[in-house]
Amino acid sequence: MSTTQSTPPPPRASEDSAAPAPPLPSPASEQPVSPGPQVGAISPPPPLLRNRSYMLLMSGLTTESLGAGLALFAVPLVAYSLTGSVLQAGAVAAVGQVGALLATLPAGVVADRVDRRRLIVAASAVGAALWVTVGIAAAFGSLTAWHLALVLFGASVVGAFVDPATSGAFRSVVPTPQLPTALAASQGRDAVASLLAGPVGGLLYAVGHAVPLVAAAIGSAVTALCTWAVREPLNGDTAEARTTRPVEALRQGLRFVWSVPLFRTLLGLFVVINVAFGGLLVGINLELVRTGVAPVLIGVIDLAVGVGILVGAVLAPRLVARVRAGALTVAALVTLAVGATLMAALQTYPAYVALLPLAVLLVPAVNAGLAGYAAAITPLEMQGRLASIMGLTGLAAGPLIPLVGAGLLDRFGIGTALVVLAGLLVVTVAVIAAARPLWRVGTPDTWTDDALPSAATTAA
Repeated sequence: MSTTQSTPPPPRASEDSAAPAPPLPSPASEQPVSPGPQVGAISPPPPLLRNRSYMLLMSGLTTESLGAGLALFAVPLVAYSLTGSVLQAGAVAAVGQVGALLATLPAGVVADRVDRRRLIVAASAVGAALWVTVGIAAAFGSLTAWHLALVLFGASVVGAFVDPATSGAFRSVVPTPQLPTALAASQGRDAVASLLAGPVGGLLYAVGHAVPLVAAAIGSAVTALCTWAVREPLNGDTAEARTTRPVEALRQGLRFVWSVPLFRTLLGLFVVINVAFGGLLVGINLELVRTGVAPVLIGVIDLAVGVGILVGAVLAPRLVARVRAGALTVAALVTLAVGATLMAALQTYPAYVALLPLAVLLVPAVNAGLAGYAAAITPLEMQGRLASIMGLTGLAAGPLIPLVGAGLLDRFGIGTALVVLAGLLVVTVAVIAAARPLWRVGTPDTWTDDALPSAATTAA
């Protein structure tokens, strides 16, 4: 789950998908597609801060997260300034998510079959070039809503290829014993990016409406450069993966995910959670835009979310180690639903700022817990496809989030919009809380007991 942004990302992270993102990303948004550096029986691995490849990848992903966050903050505001309609502004943002939705399944297969370094560098370079066209058009006063929508579409397509590739690359340079620490660091990274994205995005938007969008180009360029500088291989042997036809490989991934009760349960219900909470945040932001609230104050909304995520990231390692992941997930969703209900009841700017950090406080722990569990029980040869398929929980909601949030706001006003979305969230959380497969997920020391057999083992 990821509530670091108020509008759907271009799934980011992210190893997360990064991402950022809708409120509840895939529990497998970060996956170990290779065993990573081997750890000796006696000598412990060096600290992550001394791991050159890890630091390069983290630097690129951090810059990309910040750039994407700044652009994400500005997209609905720029779209509104170009169209003069909250509904059309939501439609522009939704178009930008369709590309990722269409590309994510093929991207998971491709990331397991080609050189990840070249894939990341090429896709990030294309994304940077697309965002540069927005900056140039804005500088000459010729930026249109159609241009912005097309760039969002293209950037989301290339981002869909970057996400599973960077997840696999990240895992390939981090020793297995350090993966929990790395997961928590990733949560903190996105939280810091979110903290800066709101207020900095508001300031840059005041300087020039398209200025925050140029930051996305810079972030993509830095990701390409940092990934190119990594020396060690970011793939295992891809020859075996290429022996299976792409379509059949995708079918295998779909069959695998559907065969796991927990994954099957989360796929549909988390889409609804994404739409409900993400739409609520979009509605709040667009209402503030429509009523003339200063961009800097609008940015404080995202700042509030970032504070909650950052504090939650600090607490995440201890929570995941001590609390059963299933119970922790239910507690986080109940907290999210309660926060949404209170915001719908109060409907004031101070209430939004005060309640949002509390509502998302447990999100990082759930991200780390579900991502770690999914990685632990899934065979290595299925990790890439798992990430892309489970990523649909965020991507499928992506186009709907701005449409639902903006549509309800335009048709019924902020009061009814928040009540409807909060109610949808409460009902969905109640359904998830009754899911038995989720309650069976324990603490990390029990995850290996649930490991699923590999395809080779099953065939034997």
